[in-house]
Amino acid sequence: MAEARGKKMLRARIATGDLDAFVEWMREAEPRLRASVRRFASQVDVEAVVQEILLRVWQLAPNLEGRHGVSEPLLAVSLRIARNLAIDEARRAKLGPVPVSELPEAGVEPSLPDPWLPGHVEACREKLPPKPRLAFDLRLRAAGVQHDADLAQEIGMQVHTFLKNLRRARKLLLACLEKVGAGELR
Repeated sequence: MAEARGKKMLRARIATGDLDAFVEWMREAEPRLRASVRRFASQVDVEAVVQEILLRVWQLAPNLEGRHGVSEPLLAVSLRIARNLAIDEARRAKLGPVPVSELPEAGVEPSLPDPWLPGHVEACREKLPPKPRLAFDLRLRAAGVQHDADLAQEIGMQVHTFLKNLRRARKLLLACLEKVGAGELR
């Protein structure tokens, strides 16, 4: 009962635009969101999809408080957005979802790391255009502790622009790494 009341209060704070409350909710919800799009991992950028889901939920949160009959309205909407967004992204790539039976086993032994990879990554990072590189470096420095909105504000960018620069940096890094034969990182 107390847990349900606490979740309801958290949702109410989120509905008023309380970013700290949203971060608290997100910590619990993010693993379930990632798991829900896991089967699309070979076709879509799961990190980008999860970020887009969270952005959309943040924007919709004020309108979700009044949904009746749903114990976790934010999570329910998030999971629906996750599925639809992953399907849309996979369709855009003209691929379908991977059947669960075709997913690799979780206990697969990792291959030995390429001793040259850090040098390749650094060389490719150096080649990034200034704004994508700035966004990329800032995200790395933050190590997942700072919110993207704070990072964007720190360098005078809109959040959307910051995220676009991150996607561009990732795409350019992968292209560069593929050129040097280290592109099997997807």
